Amino acid sequence: MMMVTKSVQLVVLLVCCLTIITIQCANATQNPNLFNVEPTIVHSAVSKGAVCLDGSPPAYYFEPGFGDGAENWIFHLSGGAWCINVTDCQKRAEGSNGSSKRMGPLQFQGIHSKNNTQNPDFYNWNKVVVAYCDGGSFIGDSEYIDPSNNRTKDLQFRGQKIFYTVLEEVLEKGLKNAKNAILAGSSAGGYPAILYCDYFRDSLPINSRVKCLVDSGYFVHFKNPVLERFWTWRFSGVAALQGAAKTLPKSCTSKMKAELCLYSENIQQYTKTPFFLHMSAFDNIETQYTLGDEKYKAVDEGLGPESMNASLREIRSVFLNAIPKRDNPKHRGAFIDAMHHHTSLFRRWSLEVALEIDNVLAPIAFADWYFDRKYYYLVDEKHTMPIKNTIKNTTYYYHE
Repeated sequence: MMMVTKSVQLVVLLVCCLTIITIQCANATQNPNLFNVEPTIVHSAVSKGAVCLDGSPPAYYFEPGFGDGAENWIFHLSGGAWCINVTDCQKRAEGSNGSSKRMGPLQFQGIHSKNNTQNPDFYNWNKVVVAYCDGGSFIGDSEYIDPSNNRTKDLQFRGQKIFYTVLEEVLEKGLKNAKNAILAGSSAGGYPAILYCDYFRDSLPINSRVKCLVDSGYFVHFKNPVLERFWTWRFSGVAALQGAAKTLPKSCTSKMKAELCLYSENIQQYTKTPFFLHMSAFDNIETQYTLGDEKYKAVDEGLGPESMNASLREIRSVFLNAIPKRDNPKHRGAFIDAMHHHTSLFRRWSLEVALEIDNVLAPIAFADWYFDRKYYYLVDEKHTMPIKNTIKNTTYYYHE
């Protein structure tokens, strides 16, 4: 009997040793620049009405911090355009941008990497990426009931509740005690990073450093009807479906139509918390939605004809006039490049591939601004026409 017990103990010991070795090997071989994170499904959110387009619970991706970054947090709102009518949203609800049932792992990289040489200021922070499954920049609180009574085609536009509910869960995970925190947003997630910036600030200790980061999410309103036509159509649809007249701040909707309040330039003045804007003056989603697919492709390939130059200059001019002014860079920092690209926080945030203006890399400019080392407001004045994209964007939409 004693021999059997010792044999069992040896087997258990051997299994434990092998497990430790396996974990250590996995940690040693994990690429700190690029690694997969599985989604955390917030099942309790359903009872609060915080659901994706198809009624499934929302989700987020979480990688815990370590070392001296264990009390610091990045809360990142992901993007992925918008759905603008019922048919569009019903199709979106069948995929990972409208349902947590379809969400798989997300590749963390860039500002979320754990490489201290390529991401020196944020490599060991807690990182949260909120899955984008509402189709409306996290602003909505309404629903669509299909008259055919086919419940699989009903739609829930609950992005605002998703933001509040996921934030509430993450606060309990330790965000509420953060020493340093950033609310970031990319693409369609950039607008809510401005919209909810003060709410995020007010949710954290008064003595913590809290600022916001807008990554390629500051789309502008053109007075030129030719340049504006696709944006009016798009934002009118989003505002109507999402119930924006009810959910957006009355400080804006009392002065103009709700769809106009979806332009960052019309809400940023109400935000008291400092934020940093990182975007191209020739953002390739801006040019695509403004010029149309055919002309956009020519610009993206560096083959834009002379006939488009006037429109491109107007896009740049309107954009630069619509962003916050440079008179208070401590309150409104900026890094405005000229490359024809969209979003930077994932692939373009590594120092070896980061964009540069006046010999300053974008991640360094933001980190210095965030930590109050130097307040940058940089605009590429050298290039008044788009620079061809040298690194195609890493998409962070969820794989189906």
